[in-house]
Amino acid sequence: MKKLLFILLSTMVCASLAQAQERKQVVDGIVAVVGQTIIKNSDIEQAYRQIRLRQGMENAHAERCSLLESMLISKLLVHKGMVDSVEVTDEQVEDQVKYYLDAVVDQVGGKDRLREAVGYSYDELHDQYFDILHDRILSSRVEAELTENVKVTPAEVAEYFATFPQDSLPDIDAQYEVAEITIQPSITEEERDRVRTELSELRERVLKGERFSMLAKLYSQDPGSAAKGGELGFFGRGKMVSEFEAAAFALKPGEVSPIVETQYGFHILQLIERRGNTINVRHILLQPKTSSEDLLRARMTLDSLATEIRKGSITFEAAAEKYSDGISRKQGGIVSNPHSGNNRFTKEELAQLYPGIGISAMDEGEVSNATAITTDENKSAYCILRMVKKIPAHRANLEDDYDRIFAAALQTAKTAKIVEWCNRMVKTTYIHISDEYKDCSNFRVNWFAGK
Repeated sequence: MKKLLFILLSTMVCASLAQAQERKQVVDGIVAVVGQTIIKNSDIEQAYRQIRLRQGMENAHAERCSLLESMLISKLLVHKGMVDSVEVTDEQVEDQVKYYLDAVVDQVGGKDRLREAVGYSYDELHDQYFDILHDRILSSRVEAELTENVKVTPAEVAEYFATFPQDSLPDIDAQYEVAEITIQPSITEEERDRVRTELSELRERVLKGERFSMLAKLYSQDPGSAAKGGELGFFGRGKMVSEFEAAAFALKPGEVSPIVETQYGFHILQLIERRGNTINVRHILLQPKTSSEDLLRARMTLDSLATEIRKGSITFEAAAEKYSDGISRKQGGIVSNPHSGNNRFTKEELAQLYPGIGISAMDEGEVSNATAITTDENKSAYCILRMVKKIPAHRANLEDDYDRIFAAALQTAKTAKIVEWCNRMVKTTYIHISDEYKDCSNFRVNWFAGK
């Protein structure tokens, strides 16, 4: 299932572009029927094309068979969700539609270029993505319900790992565990007043007739939306910080909000459109700046702290809890990887997290000098870093890679549960598969059991 989801998501962003560039239409037809849902030949060909571009193919027919089975499983899960009336709200779907539509818009260089680049307008693509993502959410929920009680013990993880020949185990890149102490100086009230005044003047210009979008391009300090005239795209409740969301949903189309303060700075908002439970707004963000004097004091404090840690006068863990403004201070400063959920980073991930610092070259236990950073809220701060642990590149093993192997073993167990469920469901569900796929030898489910 995870393979299918990856294929679907990459296909959604790339398939329209590929189709428009090639201008060739695959002769379409229905390959399979599951309950009241269908799988078309073009669905398989688009997914196959994406895999072929990434990794090449040794057996095209076998790969198409695997893709078809993944889609059959997904459709069977959707069928189950429809029969059981599993609820998926429009708002939940819109949240994901926006994410993928934005990816396409960024690729082609703006909404106004969509028709030329992919052959569809924004609204047409929206409708296509809505249906695909609705079914994806529905199938994921049914799958989660079916596998919620699946567990694997440490002994089962070891047994799973033992099934792989030693010479087929993957090589794992070097990984690193790091800790940080961050000091983010507070903003003076004078600076906050300065920004409020500047933003109030921009608001008055909008109210007097100047275009909000043009002022956003010129003045907004939100790098993600400024080039788009401050437009954020459609979002539902729960996706923005509370102060921003409350102001946005209170607006009428075309109305401009009062100044709103959030953790990111000060905003003014304008509602563009309301669509069901979602809205599209544009905003102008101005951020108060930390004074150079306060930043210098933060740097000096951290440099002194680093010296004390190196001398052994205080441990890094104790210093983090006492002095750090970072969210990791309660964990001794240990930084969590938001992508993996554990505390390990690759060299490339560290370079993205701490650009220009070169932390991967530090020795274990080494503490850096104070270094300027930009926080997630785009605010200036200083930090010191400690290299906690370095795990060299190695062949996968249980000791160093237990979390990764556990996740793979758990997913394998969940997949087996789904396959077992499918083999029961096919006996009572209408399923038809075209003749060209009846010789697939790599099917895990007996899709013809109901015949």
